[in-house]
Amino acid sequence: MNTLEAITNRTSYRGIFKNIVVPRADLVKIMEAGLAAPSGCNKQTTSLIAVDDPHIMDKLRAVIQKSPADTATAMICVLTQRTIAYRDRTFYIQDYSAAIQNMLLAIVELGYESCWYEGHITDTDAIGRQMADVLAVPQDYELVCFLPVGIAEQPVTFVEKKPFAERAWFNGFFHSS
Repeated sequence: MNTLEAITNRTSYRGIFKNIVVPRADLVKIMEAGLAAPSGCNKQTTSLIAVDDPHIMDKLRAVIQKSPADTATAMICVLTQRTIAYRDRTFYIQDYSAAIQNMLLAIVELGYESCWYEGHITDTDAIGRQMADVLAVPQDYELVCFLPVGIAEQPVTFVEKKPFAERAWFNGFFHSS
């Protein structure tokens, strides 16, 4: 599979995963892809924790509660630091977003499925911090996302994307109502 095929074949999978262990070598490849992402002013604000220990996975699931990742045999937790790049500017959101996208593409390339879980994690109930505490993450890091990783048990479904002409143009904005 080439890069454009991985982009086209990637979709968010929220179904049941097969009870098949994801080899650590594959988790390393996925994390390496994430860490290879661009970083604003090269501040490298994104860090990652792969979790494949069933006992720790159970502790994280208890914090997350009713996650579509309940059946995944591995997950990657995405951490960030709100580091100032220059003046008062930070690029931590762009940094971890680029890392997540790279990992999602690597996950598909390696034959697995995943989904970007952030909203529920960064909400006011502080689930991200609770997950970080399970993983002994220092207070100056935020756990902002997790990616379940596994082989899909159910068929992967794709949502219909809006046509190219409705979202992309040349030489100016040409949206017609």
